[in-house]
Amino acid sequence: MRALAKTRPEPGAELVQRPVPEPGAGEVLLRMEATSICGTDYHLFSWDRWAQDVLTPPIVLGHELAGRVVGVGHGVTRVREGDLVGVESHIVDWSCAQCRAGDMHLCRNLRVIGAHVDGGFAEYMVIPETNAIESNGLDPAVVALQEPMGNAVHAAFVEPIEGRSVAVTGAGPIGLLSVGVAKAAGASLVVATDTEPYRLELAERMGADVVLDARAPDLVERVLEATGGDGVEVVLEMSGAAPALSQALKFVTRGGRVSLLGIFGEPVRIDLSEDVIQRGVRLYGIYGRLIYDSWERTQALLRSGTLDVTPIITHRFDLADWQKGFDLIASRHAGKVVLLP
Repeated sequence: MRALAKTRPEPGAELVQRPVPEPGAGEVLLRMEATSICGTDYHLFSWDRWAQDVLTPPIVLGHELAGRVVGVGHGVTRVREGDLVGVESHIVDWSCAQCRAGDMHLCRNLRVIGAHVDGGFAEYMVIPETNAIESNGLDPAVVALQEPMGNAVHAAFVEPIEGRSVAVTGAGPIGLLSVGVAKAAGASLVVATDTEPYRLELAERMGADVVLDARAPDLVERVLEATGGDGVEVVLEMSGAAPALSQALKFVTRGGRVSLLGIFGEPVRIDLSEDVIQRGVRLYGIYGRLIYDSWERTQALLRSGTLDVTPIITHRFDLADWQKGFDLIASRHAGKVVLLP
């Protein structure tokens, strides 16, 4: 079978031939129907410092996945051959203190599909049954999108969001999903910020009420103006950019909250006394999705008809054309790029 793998500890990736894997006990074999490229995949492709700390080649890349069950191992009881499933990309041990407390997404022995074990940029892959999320009736590209959308759902719903004013900083794919989630959940106002006009146009299509260039010198003042001088009640920080966080801590209202999902490339300096403590701001570190709560909320939103994520899916390529997809991600002139194995 064809598979896109990081074969060497250097920038780049390679389309290789691998044998079709066999499912073991408690595992299912998937024939992949759609996979989407994540910013994380681009970090691994580029082989930056973060990637070097995470991945030891050779590894098949890809963790935003949709596949059809074509084989099951001994002991599989929930999913059946023929099911279309999404894939929870975090493989957990189910036994550490965090897992026993119900915080499986924070597992101490976490392994990530496409980084620590072979991923889904391939024609077939094997996953634990516990990581298969039945998604029959959805478009495979949308099924693959559930994994990053789950991050947006987790960030948005860590506290109630209905009736609140919301700012999404960073209109990449997860930021765009966050805009749609906030609108579908009943946010009273959604502001989106980014430095790319293309992405701000997509944010408008996803329902943002106000879109602002993050480079504008009066950005904070414009957010305050849009909220009657109060500032937004909720910030969903999706950019991993230090200037965006600095702006967010200025335009979040007193007593507001900031959900932090974007990964920062370098340590960030913030004035905790002035911007957080004295203003009563709550900071939430968001990692992954709640297993399985975020998945259930995600599917409820998709099936309700209140959220259309298709504007985010801007490009589809055959797996053989993977380089075009990665080039688009690098250009920042794409929403979600889907590979079709």
